[in-house]
Amino acid sequence: MADERLRDELREFVAERDWAQFHSPENLAKSISIEAGELLECFQWTSDPDAARVRLELADVLTYCHLLADRLGSDPAEIIREKLAITRDKYPIDQTRGRSTKYDQL
Repeated sequence: MADERLRDELREFVAERDWAQFHSPENLAKSISIEAGELLECFQWTSDPDAARVRLELADVLTYCHLLADRLGSDPAEIIREKLAITRDKYPIDQTRGRSTKYDQL
């Protein structure tokens, strides 16, 4: 599957550079936050950011997310689906369609 190929490519990339030693869950979580800040920076002062830069920063965020999931022994697609099921329960369609109200205010 595509997810497994991506995981394998990331593992190979990291192994070739001997970077796994730096990829503790804590460091990967920090890196996600840092890269998310860089992604957000693309939108600072503009509602029309450079799409190429946004893609690059988003790729960095997603890469670190995949690396962290792998380090934790989790499949990204699986944990997203698990969380989506929880969120579906918290935000029933009939109460939330077209609304941004937080679940505890419904």
